[in-house]
Amino acid sequence: MKKKILISIISFLVVVTSLIMFFLNKNKEKEENLKTITVAEVTHSAFYAPWYVALEKGYFKDLGYQVKTVLTSGANNVVAAVLSNDVNIGLCGPEATIYIYNEGEKDYVQTFAGLTKRDGQFIVSRKKIDNFTMEDLIGKEVLAGRIGGMPELNFENALRNSDISTSKVNINTSIDFASLSGAFIGGTGDFVNLFEPNATQLEKLGYGYVVESIGKLSGEMPYTAFNARKSYIENNKETIKDFTKAIAKGLEFVQNNDAKTIANVIINQFPDTSINDLITIVERYKDNDSWLSTPYISQESFENLESIMIKSNQLDDYVNYKDLINNFYE
Repeated sequence: MKKKILISIISFLVVVTSLIMFFLNKNKEKEENLKTITVAEVTHSAFYAPWYVALEKGYFKDLGYQVKTVLTSGANNVVAAVLSNDVNIGLCGPEATIYIYNEGEKDYVQTFAGLTKRDGQFIVSRKKIDNFTMEDLIGKEVLAGRIGGMPELNFENALRNSDISTSKVNINTSIDFASLSGAFIGGTGDFVNLFEPNATQLEKLGYGYVVESIGKLSGEMPYTAFNARKSYIENNKETIKDFTKAIAKGLEFVQNNDAKTIANVIINQFPDTSINDLITIVERYKDNDSWLSTPYISQESFENLESIMIKSNQLDDYVNYKDLINNFYE
């Protein structure tokens, strides 16, 4: 009797082991058959939560793709990586694609899917200010990033929308985007404009205080979006269409779930951030209505961006919407 039981147990374990090996091999085979897409992202921030949801929830893998990300600070560097074919797709502000187009590049960069619809920066003050208003910036030095980039353009627009001339604020554009936190910690500037999680980290470390959202003041536009060379889009339409579908699912998820649920999905993307801090950060972006409901970029929103660029003397005239925006959302 004992011998029969032992044989049954061994047989059961053999079957279970065989099934496990079968599914492991199937998964390995599936992984090996995935098409690789390399994406250069301008920064790594919970501001891009829908993008990280799509990665963590396996929306790309479900469609047959393995996505590799490369952190590439500065929108100018992102489009440079796209143009040099070092990456397939870029994630950055569409202003960079306008600059490339105006330089006369024949195989220029087109935007095919939107992600965020307003600026994701927060103004961090070195000193605690109760009842902060934008007038508190007058005569002060603000670290705003590269001139002509989306962060700096939106900061200027936020000032204008608050009836404050940009000439009344010392806007420091000499420090590159990736070095803003370090420069501020080192003693440069009275204020600094930062994305999350950097803004919260500085606040927790006692280097500053988050006082205002630039996105709330600057208004809606295609702030961050996915782009690729015109030729890559033409030659890989199904890939671009599938990529857009995955982003659409990520956007739908963040629209339909609370900050805690979203934070728990993307926490692996931010190993140096506590889950409680990440929930707070995601809640901040949800409260500011930061994300598009779909990847579609409207002509009106694109022209809003161009208007800001024209007002800031970074663009002479409007560029044709259909030349630079190639929507793949259906």
